[in-house]
Amino acid sequence: MNNDRKAQYTFGMVGLGTMGRNLLLNMADNGFAVTGYDKSEKMLQIFEEEGKKHNLKGFSEIEDFVQSLQTPRTIILLVPAGAIVDSVILELQPLLDEGDIIIDSGNSHFTDTSRRAIELKEKGIHFFGMGISGGEEGARFGPSMMPGGDKKAYSVVKKMLEAVSAKVNDEPCVTYIGPGASGHFVKMTHNGIEYAIMQLLAETYEILKNGLDYDNNQIQAVFEKWNNGRLKSFLMEITKDVFLFKDVKTGNLLVDEIKDEAKSKGTGKWTSQVAMDIETPIPTIDAAVSSRNLSKLKKLRVELAEAFPAAEKINATKDFINDLEEAFYFAMASAYAQGMHLLWQASIQYEYELNLAEIAKIWRGGCIIRAEFLEDIYQAYKKQPELQHLYEDTSIQKKINQSLKGTRNVVCSAIQAGLAIPAYAASLTYFDTLKTSRMPSNLTQAQRDFFGAHTFERIDSEGIFHADWNKQNL
Repeated sequence: MNNDRKAQYTFGMVGLGTMGRNLLLNMADNGFAVTGYDKSEKMLQIFEEEGKKHNLKGFSEIEDFVQSLQTPRTIILLVPAGAIVDSVILELQPLLDEGDIIIDSGNSHFTDTSRRAIELKEKGIHFFGMGISGGEEGARFGPSMMPGGDKKAYSVVKKMLEAVSAKVNDEPCVTYIGPGASGHFVKMTHNGIEYAIMQLLAETYEILKNGLDYDNNQIQAVFEKWNNGRLKSFLMEITKDVFLFKDVKTGNLLVDEIKDEAKSKGTGKWTSQVAMDIETPIPTIDAAVSSRNLSKLKKLRVELAEAFPAAEKINATKDFINDLEEAFYFAMASAYAQGMHLLWQASIQYEYELNLAEIAKIWRGGCIIRAEFLEDIYQAYKKQPELQHLYEDTSIQKKINQSLKGTRNVVCSAIQAGLAIPAYAASLTYFDTLKTSRMPSNLTQAQRDFFGAHTFERIDSEGIFHADWNKQNL
C-alpha cells in the first residue's frame, strides 16, 4: 500500500492517553509533524484541544491514520502492556509496507518484545522496544528513554528522540541501549530500582513516625533537608511535597487519609523473577516487591496486630537522624548497585552489549529514579567500563564505609523496637554477605549431598565428589 499523496506526518502515535498525548505534544514543540490514533473520541478531543497551538489532529480510523504518515512510516505505541500490544500490531500489520517501523514504548515484558521483533522481521517490518521514564510531566517536557533493538530503525528516530528527551549538562537522556529486547530489560530494571527506593522512603517514614514519634511537619522537614544535600532525587523531592498536601475533603494532610495498601503493575515482580532466573541476587528490590504484597493483607495484619505486642519507640540518641541519613544513603546505593549488577549479568546472559556508563548517564535526568548519586555511578562505570559491581569502585567503597556505622545503628534500633524495615535490613545483609570471603554455604552443599546425593566440590582437589554420609567415619 502506498498513499504518499495523503501523507503529511513524520511520526504517528497509537494511544492518546496521558503519556502518548504528552509525548506527541513534546514532539510537536520540537518541530516535528505528528499525529495520533485512538479509538476513544474523548481522547482525540483532549489531544486536539491541548494541541491547538500546533493545530494537531488525530484519527479514529486506523487506515486513515496509517495513510497520513510519510514513508517509511514510524509508528510509536503507548498502550497497556500485554495482549493489547499484540492486538494493535495485528491491526497495523496489513496496512504497513516493508521497511516501516513500529516502536513499543509501553512497559512490555522483554520476552514479549523479543518475540514481536522476530515475528515482524519476517514480514520486513522494523520493530524495537523503548522504555520511557518520567511520568506524564517527563513525557511532556523531557523523559529519559531507553531504546533497544533494531539499530537501523533507531537511526531513523535518533534525532527526534534526542530532541524530546530530558537534558543534563546539555546531553540528551537517551542512547541506543543495545540489541534485542535490551531497551525494555533496562526499563524493567529501572522500575525495580524505583520499587526499592520507594520502599526505603516508606520505611524511613515508618521509623520517623512510629519509631521516633515525629509529626508530619517534622518528617517533611527531614526529607526537605536531605533533598538539599547528597540525597537529592526526584523521589525524595516528591515525598517531601506529599507531607504538605492537604486533602480537599477533610482539610487534613492527604497522606493520613490514604489506605495503607500499595498496588503495582508488575514490573517490580518481573525484575525479581528474571534476577532469580539468571541467579543474580537483588534482595532490596525483592523486599520492596514483597512489601507491596504484604500491604495487601490488610485484614490479616489487623488481626495479628491485636494478637502480638505493638512496636516500641526507638531510644534514639541526638545523632540518630544523622545515622538515618547515612542508612538511607547506604541502602539507596545498594538498590542502585543491585540493579546495575543485574544489568551486567543480563548483558552477558542475553548478549545485550550494555554500556552501563551510558545507562547511568541517561538516568541522571527525566526519569523517576534520577538522583545526585547517579553521577557517581556514571563516573564509576565511565572510569572502569568492565566494572562487575558498583561496590568495586574505590570512591564508592569510601562512601559506603563512612555510612556503615550509622546504618548498623538504625537497622539494629528499628529491629529491636519491632519496626518492619525489610528493605533496609536486606541492603545491609546483602552487603555483609557480599563482603564475606567464605560463606557457610559449604554446610548447604554437605546437606544437599547427604539427602539427595547432589555432590559437592572440595577446597583441596578439583572435581565433583560424593560422600557416603550414612557411613560414620569415626
